[in-house]
Amino acid sequence: MNLKSRKFPAKLLHGNIFPGSKLAIMLFSSGDTPEQSFTELISKQHWSKLKPHLKNTSPSTLLQHLLNSMADPELTLRYFKWSQKEFNLSHPLESTFRLLHSLANDKKYSRMRSLLNGFVKSESSISVHSIFHAISISGDSFCANSIIADMLILSYVYNMKTHLGFEAFKRAGDYGFRLSVLSCNPLLSALVKEGEVGDMEYVYKEMIRRRIEGNVISFNIVINGLCKVGKLNRASDVIEDMKAWGISPTVITYNTLIDGYCKKGRIGKMYKADAVLKKMIASNVNPDEITFNILIDGYCKDGSISSAMKVFREMQSQALKPNVVTYNSLINGLCCEGRLDEAISLRDEMVGLGLKPSIVTYNALINGYCKRSMVKEASDLFDDIARQGIAPSTITYNSLIDGYCKDGRMEDAFGLHKSMMERGISPDVSTYNCLIGGLCREGNRNGVRKLVDEMLNKGLRANVVTYNILVDALCKEGESRKASRLLDEMVKKGLSPNHVTYNTLMDGYIREGNLKAASNLRTWMEKEGKQANVVTYNVLISGFCKKGKLEDANGLLNEMLEKGLIPNRTTYEIIKEQMMDKGFVPDIEGHLSSISAYS
Repeated sequence: MNLKSRKFPAKLLHGNIFPGSKLAIMLFSSGDTPEQSFTELISKQHWSKLKPHLKNTSPSTLLQHLLNSMADPELTLRYFKWSQKEFNLSHPLESTFRLLHSLANDKKYSRMRSLLNGFVKSESSISVHSIFHAISISGDSFCANSIIADMLILSYVYNMKTHLGFEAFKRAGDYGFRLSVLSCNPLLSALVKEGEVGDMEYVYKEMIRRRIEGNVISFNIVINGLCKVGKLNRASDVIEDMKAWGISPTVITYNTLIDGYCKKGRIGKMYKADAVLKKMIASNVNPDEITFNILIDGYCKDGSISSAMKVFREMQSQALKPNVVTYNSLINGLCCEGRLDEAISLRDEMVGLGLKPSIVTYNALINGYCKRSMVKEASDLFDDIARQGIAPSTITYNSLIDGYCKDGRMEDAFGLHKSMMERGISPDVSTYNCLIGGLCREGNRNGVRKLVDEMLNKGLRANVVTYNILVDALCKEGESRKASRLLDEMVKKGLSPNHVTYNTLMDGYIREGNLKAASNLRTWMEKEGKQANVVTYNVLISGFCKKGKLEDANGLLNEMLEKGLIPNRTTYEIIKEQMMDKGFVPDIEGHLSSISAYS
């Protein structure tokens, strides 16, 4: 019997056969129990006795009768769920939402949530527009309508249907339904996780416009979303919005903004992060361990270890205990600057405090040793990882493989690569980049081709770093034309060449004495939105000097200075060795004092 397609008289479908009273819901016919009502059978869950009577009527029609008779909503819900499962059907949309209205009026909120959750999971073909129409015609209680809309949005979000939750949020506004933070906060959070920060901003602005009362969590989610995409000034404005709504920012609020400046800020980012810290303290919000960890990590990644150490000492003076995260940031920062002795000393201090080094600690130290060409020490530390019962990560292997490659120990590098796979740790693009770089240094083109093929066969896609390594290798072999074809290949594959790509190829052209090609590449680079940086100018200035075109080199130098680019050590060495030592004094008034420092 196809229950969905059965036709019934119009009166029956409109529910006019029974009057609106509980006593009227009687069985159409029953030999054994003529007086027994549907409600009794449903309440006692005598489904086997109820089912025969549904041969003469539709399960959805009985649902309408239960709703019309104002039967107990929980009893109606029980029948609703049983009939859906038993007959594998979907009840009419209006009936579903009439049931939700009756549950809302009876304050059966947990039952509503369960029903809506099941509805959202199974009814993927019904549009949000149709659902809101059904909400509006199924009951005239504004409060019940608003509760249903609120819970519907929440169900969409919990079922990973954020786009439908967002659409439902907009529809709720069109119908004037009142929403709450119970749905808005999860929706805001889901939009941030999915990277839909523009939609998150829309929801936030609408919450303000509709006067949906947010809480501190609402504002913190919005600030976090804005910080993730670098909208730091807007995030600061939201803190002011909080205060205007009478909500005090918490340590989490300030930590989020400080973290945003540390990770996404540009020039002067740590100055701005420090300014937020001062505002935080002025607002009588005390920094916690997380605040200090964020600042320490920010200063380390900004290359200001001295500032990081100052914050570290301040943290200790405030009786806040540094944790593994604190020490890892400092150890990594020191290793990146080649200050290994201090990094080891901090590691020992950490252990002395009863803190166990993590794989992040080992990775930082192994990388530090490899940067200093202390591969034996790095290898010994790698062996210690297993003794400490810590599992090495892909980064651990990559750091040591890179160390072996740069030390010319390709056999050891490939041995480690094999060991890595045997332990079930999958190599990533960085692993292959290290090995490709090592083979390129050896001039082993066949080995490079095999590795690239292996990488592609594993489903790994060559990235910008891969191409930069290959471009550099070809340029060093005097094959800049082949290198330029790789640049074209990158673009076709949707990769954007970076400054390293362009500068490396430019240097290749210069090595071959092709100044015109180098200059043309610089023009092309700038058309693609990459402005010449200090390295670009160094390459070109050196190239013109080597060709004896010192006036042209001087022109480029002045152009660089006019653009506000700060010369580095390489710039000054070029000026001294390739200009001044040859009797040419560059016209760079105001910068000669800096040059003398390198004499």
